[in-house]
Amino acid sequence: MLPILVFGRRVQKLSRESQDRLADAAAIANETLNASTAVKAYAREAIESGRYGSAIMRALATARRRIGMRSLLTAAVIVLVFGAITLVLWTGARHVLAGTLDPGVLGQFVVYAMFAAGSVASLSEVWGDVLRAAGAMERIGELLREQPEITDPAMPVSLRTPIRAALRFDHVTFHYPTRPDAAALNDFTLDIQPGETVALVGPSGAGKSTVLAMLLRFYDPQSGSIRIDGVDLREMTLANLRGTIALVPQETVIFSGSATDNIRFGRQDASDDEVREAARAAEADGFIRALNDGYDSEMGERGVRLSGGQRQRIAIARAILRDAPLLLLDEATSALDAQSEAAIQQALERLEKGRTTLVIAHRLATVQRADRIVVMDGGRIVAQGTHESLLAEGGLYAELARLQFVA
Repeated sequence: MLPILVFGRRVQKLSRESQDRLADAAAIANETLNASTAVKAYAREAIESGRYGSAIMRALATARRRIGMRSLLTAAVIVLVFGAITLVLWTGARHVLAGTLDPGVLGQFVVYAMFAAGSVASLSEVWGDVLRAAGAMERIGELLREQPEITDPAMPVSLRTPIRAALRFDHVTFHYPTRPDAAALNDFTLDIQPGETVALVGPSGAGKSTVLAMLLRFYDPQSGSIRIDGVDLREMTLANLRGTIALVPQETVIFSGSATDNIRFGRQDASDDEVREAARAAEADGFIRALNDGYDSEMGERGVRLSGGQRQRIAIARAILRDAPLLLLDEATSALDAQSEAAIQQALERLEKGRTTLVIAHRLATVQRADRIVVMDGGRIVAQGTHESLLAEGGLYAELARLQFVA
């Protein structure tokens, strides 16, 4: 048992390291294959192959150390086992020659020693496998022990129906955990009336996307509160909150299923007719029908068969199908050409009717139709009003407009 105790912990630690190195290699392969076009465009095939090869060699070196330690454990057990049998034979033979021990008794001891030795040898093999599995399970155990910071309240409050989707940000301050010294939102206060379309504009890093993340309750503010129809988001269940929101993100996620499955992601119980109607409203019906199998066509992993504009139209179709009272648009037309954007804007105008809408756009031409434009900088609101009033006022919005429209 002594070698198991001595070498066991080392085998377990090396098993964990081996799993870590394999995970590192798999992560490099995954990100490189998903960015294959960028790798080819920058002629980095050899460099990325070298990175992956180095990761594999590190994993191999760790595996060799683990196998070596496991071999030492097995060798130590074998030496001790055969040593024990030899010791029994040597001691027993001396007693038989001296006449103090019957040969039959010696035979019994030898058989017992062989049984014990075989059991200990089997135990060392099984225990080695257990330690290897325990090392590999440490990563899974860490994940299982993780507790989400954003959870449902003990006594949740539900929104009253019909949901009006009136929003209020009340002196919200928030710092990302990775940037505790820089406030993403700083004393942010904003009221949005039911059915109002509000556009958030400003330079990169102004906090626009953070506003949407807070509404979806991916994070909770360090101070202040966010309310929908007077109910604090922290008093609602996550399912109730997010069930009232339809999102069109800047980077659309396409799953490896059919076009119908990807649009139905917005509402699982939607019929095929509703899916097609949503696609028509999002100007996606034409290119979907042009695919080999139409709505049953596979989109491929991460939507590799679609262009950026087509992926965004799928995302807009999801939002239309969801039919939620609160609509969040994060650069919803950033990947579209001018002709497609004009068609999508008509679809978005139909979608926004009767809904509270929060729009993020860097291209100011896409936010001029908003009821109100909120200009952000450094996590604060620096100005708000209509397109014309903000131009007349000057300041940051007028400067952004000058840079875009003059160019």
